[in-house]
Order: sequence, then C-alpha cells, then structure tokens
Amino acid sequence: MDSKDLYERGLRLRQKMFGEAAVAERMGALGAFGAPLQQIINGYAYGDVWSRPGLDGRARSLVMIGMMAASNRRNELGVHLRGALANGCTPTEIREVLLQVALYCGIPAALDAHHAALEVFKAAGVAPDAE
Repeated sequence: MDSKDLYERGLRLRQKMFGEAAVAERMGALGAFGAPLQQIINGYAYGDVWSRPGLDGRARSLVMIGMMAASNRRNELGVHLRGALANGCTPTEIREVLLQVALYCGIPAALDAHHAALEVFKAAGVAPDAE
C-alpha cells in the first residue's frame, strides 16, 4: 500500500474514532508547521499500525490509555479516552487499565488519569460504572 492510501485509511479511522470536527481541529492546530507530523500520524500511526489485524480497536485503545496515563500525557490521554469510548470500551475496562497504571507506574499517575477519565465520561454523557 502506498503512503497516500495509508494516509487516507488512517484519516478515515481517526475520523471514525474521534469525529470529523475533532480530527480537523487537531490536524490544523499546528498549521503548516505541523502538517508533516499529521502526515505521519494519519499514514503510519492510524493507516498502518492502528489498522493492523493483530489487535482490534478496543484493545489498541486500552493499550493507548495505559501508555498515555503512564507517561503523563494528559492531553493525549483525553483524546484516547474519547477514542476508547467510540471503540466500545467500557468505563469498567478503562478503570481496570488505570488500576494497572497505579500498580506499575504510581498512584499519582493513576489519580490524574482517573480525573481525566471522569471528565471525558461526563462530557460524553457516559456514567462511570458503580461496581
């Protein structure tokens, strides 16, 4: 598959996960300076790796939540929390990932991530599980 096809496939996947308006906003946020980075994100991150058959979108979303929480990337964590909901992940599954983060990466990272998750759930109209 050539890079143009990867880019288009990745753009479609991003739009499905995050919505057309959110993707357009993120793609334009850094202007022409960020255009090459958006090419990489669409073509290689989403068009290639996210589109591979080895894991489904739900599993990839849960992995991303763990990585973004562990590396203290709150902005990207919020993006991937929204994507996880779009990919069918439940608040319970998300909470379980964040508990793993607490155990292996520290309670402060997990606390920040729990706050981010609650914000995303509230904005999306999703009730956190009460279990």
